[in-house]
Amino acid sequence: MTTTMTRPDLSPLARDLATDLDGAFTAYVLATADGIFSGSLRMLGDRRDAEDVMQETYSRAYKALGGYSEERIRNLKVGGWTWTIAANLCRNRLRSRARKPTVPLEALEVKATNTDTEDAALSGIGKVLRRALMDLPFPQRAAVVLRHVLDLTYDDIAAALDRPVGTVKADVHRGLTRLRRAYPEETIR
Repeated sequence: MTTTMTRPDLSPLARDLATDLDGAFTAYVLATADGIFSGSLRMLGDRRDAEDVMQETYSRAYKALGGYSEERIRNLKVGGWTWTIAANLCRNRLRSRARKPTVPLEALEVKATNTDTEDAALSGIGKVLRRALMDLPFPQRAAVVLRHVLDLTYDDIAAALDRPVGTVKADVHRGLTRLRRAYPEETIR
C-alpha cells in the first residue's frame, strides 16, 4: 500500500516568488522538490532519470518565472504549474527511452553496496507493484501517482497533464483497476 504525501499550502510561495524571485526560489524548490522527485521516480522507474527531470524542472521553472509579470506569478497555482513542467519532462523522457532502448540495471546484476540508500519513495512498494505501475500507460501512471501519491487535486492534475478533469478521473480509475489486478494482496485505494 502506498503512502500519500500531504499537500503543503504553496499560495504564499507565489506571492514571495512574485516579489523576489531569487530570494524565494530556494524556498520554492525546498517546498516542492520531494514531491517532484518522488512522483518522477514513480513515473519513470529510474532514480537518475528522476533526478534529471527534477533538475530540469527547476531550471525551466526559474527561466519561465523570470519572464512572467508579478501579477501572473501571484495568480500561479505553484504546485500544478510545477507538475505541468515535470510531467511533460517525464513524458518526453519515456518517449526518448522508447526510441533508444537500454538494458535495465537488473539485467547487469549490479548490487547496491549500501541498502540504506534505497529511496524512501520506493521502500514501501513491492517489486510487483512497481512493475505494474511502470506497465501502466503514461497517462494512467501519471494520474495515479499525482492523485494518490502526491495528493494533487483532479483540477491540478488536469492542468499539469493538459487533459480534461473527466479524463483524468477515468485515467485514475482505470490505472487503479489495473494495479488491483496485478497486486490483489494489498488494498490499493
